[in-house]
Amino acid sequence: MNLKGQNFTEINPDDFPNSVNYKIGIVVSEWNIDITSNLLKGAKDQLVNLGVKNENISISWVPGSFELVYGCKKLSNENFDAIIAVGCVIKGETDHYDFICNAVSNGIMHLNALGTTPVIFCVLTDHNKNQSLARSGGEHGNKGTEAAIAAVKMISFN
Repeated sequence: MNLKGQNFTEINPDDFPNSVNYKIGIVVSEWNIDITSNLLKGAKDQLVNLGVKNENISISWVPGSFELVYGCKKLSNENFDAIIAVGCVIKGETDHYDFICNAVSNGIMHLNALGTTPVIFCVLTDHNKNQSLARSGGEHGNKGTEAAIAAVKMISFN
């Protein structure tokens, strides 16, 4: 999805189900916190825009993106309607980037395949910080906003 491009339609909150009682857990990586806090803000603002009560949004922090899977797994045992995993991995000089990106995406995929609570992937996997800035409130929109939309849509998927 890309809110600033041709791939996503205009959002009308009236087209979404009544979300007032939805409970959303958001697990946020502290690594690259300048990026993840922008993604978190986008997600929270959009959830409230779609009708979710602010007090029904729970934020949990983990050290890095690798720990998102465990944090989401723990929240999936609680009474949340959806969970959003927020992280940012920026490519460096080693293979660490590949290992973390694969582990996190596979871990979240497994939570979705085996669990009953939708876990939304809001992890930027960019080659440089400028790309991450562009996707966390910059010229390419805010992937946190898009993750919030996906969460509400997946809750009502049945």
